[in-house]
Amino acid sequence: MTLGEKLKEARKEAKLSQEQLAEKMSVSRSAVAKWENNRGMPDIENLKSMAQLFNVSIDYLLNDESTIDFSEFKEPIILDDFEVNGKCRSKNDAVVLAKYPNATNIYPLIKSKKLSKTESVLDFLFQPGIFQIADYAKDNSAYYLVENNNKQYLVNVTKEFITTNEIAKTITDKKFIVGNNKFKKTTYKLI
Repeated sequence: MTLGEKLKEARKEAKLSQEQLAEKMSVSRSAVAKWENNRGMPDIENLKSMAQLFNVSIDYLLNDESTIDFSEFKEPIILDDFEVNGKCRSKNDAVVLAKYPNATNIYPLIKSKKLSKTESVLDFLFQPGIFQIADYAKDNSAYYLVENNNKQYLVNVTKEFITTNEIAKTITDKKFIVGNNKFKKTTYKLI
C-alpha cells in the first residue's frame, strides 16, 4: 500500500474530507490531493502531524511493503577482526556466521534499487544501469536473509555495524521487495 493510499484510508476512517484534513494540517486541499494521488510527498513536519493525527507511525506511512517489523537491532563491529574461512566468501559473510552460528539458513542477497516509473524510463533511454550504479556507490554494504528459530531477519553488514530487522511476513521467493529495495537470493548459502 502506498503512502497516498494509506493517507486516503486514514482520512476516511477519521471521517475527514480533504478540505477538513487540509485545514487541520494548515495546507491547501490540493496538497492533500497530491499526497493521496502519490504525485507529491509531504515534508517531515507534515508527516509527523499526520502520524500523530491518525495515531500511526511515520514508518507505517512511508513503508510501501509491510514486510519489515521495524524492530531494528544495531550492533557495532570491527570488520577487520573477522577472517574469511570455510564457506565465507567475504568478511561480511564471517560477521553473519559469527552472529548466527545456529541459524537454519543464511542466504546472501543481491540488492538493487526499486526504480520508480520515471527512473525506469530515464534509465532505459539515457544510461542503462546508472541508477543501480549510483545506489551501489551510496550503499555497498552486504545483505542477508537469515532464518533462525522459526523467524526471518533481514541483516545488513557495513564496515561499522551489523543491523538486524525482523521480517513480519515470511519470505519464500527467490526475489522479493522490501521498501525501496529489491533483493535476490544468491546461488549459494552460508548455512
